[in-house]
Amino acid sequence: RAVLRKASALEYKIQRRALRKEDFINYIQYEVNLLELIKKRRARTGYSFKKDEIEHSILHRVHSLFNRATGKWKDDVQLWLSHVAFCKQWNAKHQLSKVFSTMLAIHSNKPALWIMAAKWEMETRLSSESARHLFLRALRFHPECPKLYQEYFRMELMHAEKQRKEKKEFEQAKMDLGEFNYSEEILNGEMARIVYRDASQKIKGVEFQLAVLSIAKLFDFTQDLQKEILESLQARYADDPLTWDYMARRELELGSLQPTENTTKQMKVSEMAQNEERCCAVFDEALRAVPTEDMWKCYITFCMERYNRKTNSKELKQKRLERTLSVFSKAHESRLLSEALYKQWLQLLLDSNLSEKAVEVAEAATKNFSQSVETWQMRLQVLIQLKRDDVTQCFEEAIKHVKSKGTLPLWTLWVEWSEGTNSKEDTETLYQRSLHATTPAESVTMKEMYLDWAYRNCGYKKVKRLFTSLCENRPFSLDFFRKMIQIEKEQESCKMLHLREYYERALREFGSANTALWLDYIKEELSHPQGKPENCGSIHWRAMKMLQGDLVEDFVSKYTLLQTGHL
Repeated sequence: RAVLRKASALEYKIQRRALRKEDFINYIQYEVNLLELIKKRRARTGYSFKKDEIEHSILHRVHSLFNRATGKWKDDVQLWLSHVAFCKQWNAKHQLSKVFSTMLAIHSNKPALWIMAAKWEMETRLSSESARHLFLRALRFHPECPKLYQEYFRMELMHAEKQRKEKKEFEQAKMDLGEFNYSEEILNGEMARIVYRDASQKIKGVEFQLAVLSIAKLFDFTQDLQKEILESLQARYADDPLTWDYMARRELELGSLQPTENTTKQMKVSEMAQNEERCCAVFDEALRAVPTEDMWKCYITFCMERYNRKTNSKELKQKRLERTLSVFSKAHESRLLSEALYKQWLQLLLDSNLSEKAVEVAEAATKNFSQSVETWQMRLQVLIQLKRDDVTQCFEEAIKHVKSKGTLPLWTLWVEWSEGTNSKEDTETLYQRSLHATTPAESVTMKEMYLDWAYRNCGYKKVKRLFTSLCENRPFSLDFFRKMIQIEKEQESCKMLHLREYYERALREFGSANTALWLDYIKEELSHPQGKPENCGSIHWRAMKMLQGDLVEDFVSKYTLLQTGHL
């Protein structure tokens, strides 16, 4: 009876004149939960009768609900995918074929849906013919989609592998292959070769070639196909850094394919070192052919990857470090080292305790990227870490080179360093200078830091005077006022008069967009020993006038909770 009541209520909702998607989703979710419950109960009781009357009727109802919903809201892909997932869960293969067919007719512009449908045909229904048909239809809509070609290429190789396995099993069982026609061309991946050739004419770029090659490598019968892709790659994209990067890394793979029986650890280390040397030889040749920043980046990335690999051999680790540092130096000499790679180089030098070299590199980086805040920050952090004497001079140089906008990280670093190194007077001068040097939006952060520093180092009276002077120049942040309120509360003789002043100043700036500030002010009047609860009414009235939009409703509900003691 409960199920009937609930189902009837949900049914009434989807019979309205104005239909809502949420009603359909709720109804479907209820029916799915009911199916799961029945499944569990059957498993517990061992009762397996009347499935047609119970489960099948519910399944039929869910499918019809999905059909109505997807018919009404055709553009909602998530709704279609939910129907697909439901069909897969309950093994409704015939229904799923219909869903895919309808969905692809409407959403033919989405390659991912074509791939999903073809994958299901290939892997679940074991129908390579249907999968091929879907891919060919998809390519008519998306003739230049790399992902579609990659998956079609993979499907043809999977089909060839499947046929090879079938043929092998028949031969092992010594069965007559007369009625089965296994074409040698298909068995050797000729269909995949045709797909690749067609794709390579339409899709340009090394990334696609490398993606197809990585797929071909997954199958052990594609040596000739791999060779063709590789030759095409070298012929058409000889000037692309990614081609050279692949060719160099391939030397590692070729080295690891050699038989390694009866080898000692020392021999393995020696072999690994030789393989890496061969890779570097290819990279060196690449740099002679394509001396670009991207090429250096590929080389350095390779060297860093090898250096970060774990090894028990100190000799190999040292050799990798020397090689990496040498490559960084050569790239720097060629003036083709990017800002991000300078950062990596510095970190490597610091980790290797080569501090003098790190200072030199940091200086060179700021010469090449004198407008970059990050590069100056990096150099300053190196100097601070090494406790050098020329930190102040470097800060001055950085501020001179970098435009005022975006200098906030440099000023925060400078004042933080000054707090631990210089006198209070010097630090205060620096704070005051930073307020004028930064943009108004950035000065907000400096005001907060200045207030916090003054309280920690100079006491309450100083911070109160500072707060008053800082309030003369906008803009402010809410945290700036909250910080001062917190400082006042921490005093033994916390005065409500001062708190009111801070709250009033904050509300002048943020009262129209912040309900929490009004509520905190009211709480303060109610809880403070010197507070005046009779002021709460006027504060509430002002809040209602000042707050905008939905914030009024939010304030009213929270104020009610406060009055009843629930906030």
